[in-house]
Amino acid sequence: MRALVTGVAGFLGSTLAETLRSEGWDVVGVDAFTSNYDPRVKRANLAALGRDPGFRLVEADLRETPIAPLLEGVTHVAHLAALPGVRPSWGEAFRDYAEHNIVGTQRLLEASRDRGIARVVVASSSSVYGAPDRMPTPEQTLLRPLSPYGVSKLATEALVSAYRRAHGVPGLCLRYFTVYGPRQRPDMGFYRFFEAARRGAPVTVYGDGGQTRDFTFVEDAVRATVAGLTREAPACAYNIGGGHRVALNEVLDRIEQLVGKPVERRHVEPQPGDPRDTSADTTLARRDLGYEPGTALTEGLARQWEWQRSL
Repeated sequence: MRALVTGVAGFLGSTLAETLRSEGWDVVGVDAFTSNYDPRVKRANLAALGRDPGFRLVEADLRETPIAPLLEGVTHVAHLAALPGVRPSWGEAFRDYAEHNIVGTQRLLEASRDRGIARVVVASSSSVYGAPDRMPTPEQTLLRPLSPYGVSKLATEALVSAYRRAHGVPGLCLRYFTVYGPRQRPDMGFYRFFEAARRGAPVTVYGDGGQTRDFTFVEDAVRATVAGLTREAPACAYNIGGGHRVALNEVLDRIEQLVGKPVERRHVEPQPGDPRDTSADTTLARRDLGYEPGTALTEGLARQWEWQRSL
């Protein structure tokens, strides 16, 4: 089997590509090395894969590169490439989100028509829910995103559904809930918190710290993605979460224990687009994908800290 993994230099994409190689897949990885964070960090994520003869890297932008050559001999597609982040997606920046997240996805789905591809897994996000009135949140909940980023992911899901219905493209979406772990992006919360604790610098907390998230360890997200590529899955979208909600203040307490230093917390007003709480109902993923999160937050934080302090 040969997989095309887009966004392969990201922390989820690179971990997925390594997992697929360990299971005997050939992997073609595509990345545009956008400047949303230092491209050198992304290239470091690919250090081991770069020495693997079963892995081929293509530097390309899905908004404009010819897609068909990327799909030659490909049996499965994991489309993880996207501009991430709720807060940066407002204002003029949304043009970039629309092009990378929506146009790039549409071009990939269009090129996937009539090619005999077994499965196209597309990364979505818990951001499509906005502020749901049900916790844990099932996939059938009304989707009302609170941010332009969430809107771009909702449009991505609509494209997958349209190509699935009209052209038989075997697509499905995985709604990841706050993925963390080794190789986490430098702009994400846990990475910033660990760095602040290590340096003795204050951290900015948007709101009172009582907001909760369903944190998902990267290896659990990868296992779900592999299952999405290989198992029969009748639904169009599946929640992938860590199993329970944890308050941000509790996360900071655990980080203090791991680093052995206090974390000064500077509270500011909540940011537009950030939901108060997220929680994944993973009933469908358990039933169809055999998904079972296997990494508790305490273990996952320790593993991220072990990786991060070695940098």
